[in-house]
Parts: sequence; structure tokens; C-alpha cells
Amino acid sequence: MRLLLVEDEPTLRTSLQAALQDAGYAVDVADNGQDAQHLGETEPFDAVVLDLGLPMLDGLTVLQRWRAAGRTMPVLILTARDRWHEKVTAIDAGADDYLTKPFHTEELLARLRALIRRAQGAASPLLQCGALTLDTRSSRVTMDGRPVTLTSLEYRLLAYLMHRPGRVVSRTELTEHLYAQDFDRDSNTIEVFIARLRRKLPPDTIETVRGLGYRLAATPA
Repeated sequence: MRLLLVEDEPTLRTSLQAALQDAGYAVDVADNGQDAQHLGETEPFDAVVLDLGLPMLDGLTVLQRWRAAGRTMPVLILTARDRWHEKVTAIDAGADDYLTKPFHTEELLARLRALIRRAQGAASPLLQCGALTLDTRSSRVTMDGRPVTLTSLEYRLLAYLMHRPGRVVSRTELTEHLYAQDFDRDSNTIEVFIARLRRKLPPDTIETVRGLGYRLAATPA
């Protein structure tokens, strides 16, 4: 999953970026509203953490412009403003959730997980595909109750597919959602990680749809 973190305070931005990366996300960052607006309108993010008090362009205006442009990614507002009418204004502008500073990083991560699940129509933190289970809270994967050991990129790829069971996902889409913008992207590496995943999962768990991409198929329960 790929996130956009928009925060102008350097220390908080650095610590949040590290926490999000440790949680398995690919993270792009912006420290002002103009850059945030451009990234949000041109890059395919799975969710956004957006501060309201930004230089150049305030976060509320950025959010309004994203929604006016048809951008539908979940947005978690992060701000020091805690008056109820400001929360209402942000939600009416298109925000999906609201977290007031100071906050616990664990709460931010939990809210992000919930936003991403709901955006894909999943209510439970446990993603199930036949005998395969992925716990988004602990980043643990099991098959028939037995743990499956994955690297961070293998986990990120499998999580993206498990949020979209039965749907064909192209290599381009996987590349765009698994790596941050400044990463040296190579769609051929997706094939490498698919091959590694296949060695750790039952046969035919990940199907190749010729000319289109990959699809997660239910494994026998």
C-alpha cells in the first residue's frame, strides 16, 4: 500500500514517515500544500495523511481541490485544531477521518488500516482468501493457521492483492502502489516477488492472467 504523508513540521514528518514505513507502507511525503495537491492529483495513493496547517496552500483547500478533481482516496486529517466546527468543515470538505494532535502513532495506524479496508469494501482487520489469512493489525500471514514468513515487500504485494480478491491487478498498478515516487521502479521486479510468493503459498494461489496481470484465487480452506 502506498501513502502520501503531508506534514510541514520536520521532526513529526520524519517520525511519522519512519513509523509508516515500519508498518509496511510505501510513503511519499510533502511539506507544503502546493506539492501535496500536485502529488494527490497525479499519483495513485491508497490513503493520505493530511495536515491542515500547511504553507503555500492550506490543507482544507488541498482536500477540496482533490475532491473537485475526482480524487477519491481516503484522507485522514491530522491537525492541532480541535474545535468541533473545524472537524465538521473538514469532513464536509471530503475528509474520511480526523485525528487531533497530540496523538498516539498506534491510533493513527489503526485509523489508516480501517480507512484502507473500508475503501476496498472490507470490514474486518482479518483478510481471508480460502485458507490464507492476513492480519492487517499485526502484519502476520497464516495458511491453515500456520505462519507464513514474508519479507516486507512480499507482504506489501500480498496485502495489496488480498485487499482486492478476485480482481485482476496489472504489473503497472502493483508497481505504482508498492513503491514510493523516489524509488527506482522496475516492473520486472514484480515478477520476482510474485515468484517468491508463489514458492511460499499453495499452487495457483496467485494466478497469471495473460496480458493483464495477476489475480488472487481462493485456496482450499
